[in-house]
Amino acid sequence: MEKLKNKVAIITGGAGGIGLATAQLFLNEGAKVMLVDINENELKETVQSLDSEKVAYCVADVSQSRDHGKYVAETIERFGKIDIFFNNAGIEGDFKPISEYPEDTFDKVISVNLKGVWLGCQHVLPKMEKGGSVMITSSVAGLKGFKGLGAYVATKHAVIGIMRVAALEFADKKIRVNTIHPGPVNNRMMRSIEEQISPDNPGEAQKGFEVTIPFERYAESAEIASMALFLASEDSSYITGTMQIVDGGMLLN
Repeated sequence: MEKLKNKVAIITGGAGGIGLATAQLFLNEGAKVMLVDINENELKETVQSLDSEKVAYCVADVSQSRDHGKYVAETIERFGKIDIFFNNAGIEGDFKPISEYPEDTFDKVISVNLKGVWLGCQHVLPKMEKGGSVMITSSVAGLKGFKGLGAYVATKHAVIGIMRVAALEFADKKIRVNTIHPGPVNNRMMRSIEEQISPDNPGEAQKGFEVTIPFERYAESAEIASMALFLASEDSSYITGTMQIVDGGMLLN
């Protein structure tokens, strides 16, 4: 059964691990997908790998309001409507204590992870079909602290507030808005964090994270995509304003 038949989805951060895995799953379930990311070469490679006439891409910097307007317009022009919005783009920033955190990096993390989510909701939600679904990527870092990741943690806490307000403001259109909270995922972002924590032996940093997870491993991008599919589909028709955790039990510790 195609759970997203005749649905149109936008995925920001569409060239990354979670974005790509979600795009593949959504396509398999019958959706048409607009991928949004800042790197056109990576977007082209992603679209080629998906090999589907139902996928398109738009180059956009999510920290810029005009770019949100551009991908919204291109999605409607190409596919006619918007049913699903995976507000997923994000960056990790530096691994440094607050006392040493570079202000320019802080500003960039805020611009992408927080302002980008805000602008996405501002531009996309008013154009969505009644009964649509919005998923915002937060993190376990949106529910607890992690030393050295202050800017990232701050943004991932803050997007929960955006989700709660958007869920209330768009309830009259029966648009569902929820956050997804992955634990560590086996992708580029975690490789970057591991290398910053332990430049000489990033594998040790990975082991340090894994011992805090009852399942003793990172998530795969496809496992986060499965949660996105649940929230995008009618399986979650009465779920809004919630935080969906996909962390292998990490928050139990």
